[in-house]
Amino acid sequence: MSLTRCPNGHMFSTRKHGSICPYCSISVEQAPKADKRPPLLMEEEEKTMPYLGETKGIDPVTGWLVCIEGPQLGQDYRIMAEKNFIGRSEEMHIRIIGDNAVSRRNHAVIVYDPKKRQFYLLPGDASGLAYHNNEAVYSPVELTAYDVIQLGRSKFIFIPLCGVHFEWDNNLG
Repeated sequence: MSLTRCPNGHMFSTRKHGSICPYCSISVEQAPKADKRPPLLMEEEEKTMPYLGETKGIDPVTGWLVCIEGPQLGQDYRIMAEKNFIGRSEEMHIRIIGDNAVSRRNHAVIVYDPKKRQFYLLPGDASGLAYHNNEAVYSPVELTAYDVIQLGRSKFIFIPLCGVHFEWDNNLG
């Protein structure tokens, strides 16, 4: 098999792709067949190691919203510790797609307070209202299991994980 490495480090078959790297489209000069150079030896410190990103712990889930009515019927949304902003925008912690009646940014906020071990629903700063068990939310409302939250034309059931019966070893928050 005739494998070649491009200047960017991609390995590819010259039989299949010729002298053009299929990953970055850079032309690779073919060395003459008679040129049998020994491979370069690297010192131990010079070896390339993969970059796996920042090594921080994961944010454990504290509860869920599950869509029971609306365009995302059956979709679940993870609730993390502290503030979870809800809207249609990609920047939102809980992104509701397909319901244009949900404000793009900050339609509502769900908070998990790890010190009090309680969940709250807060109104957002957008024009749309949030409803908790068919009542408009104008100030923080404590959430309990199976409460129904309505945002736009979508309804969600609230499912807590953390609280009185379970906590992630007090590492949240």
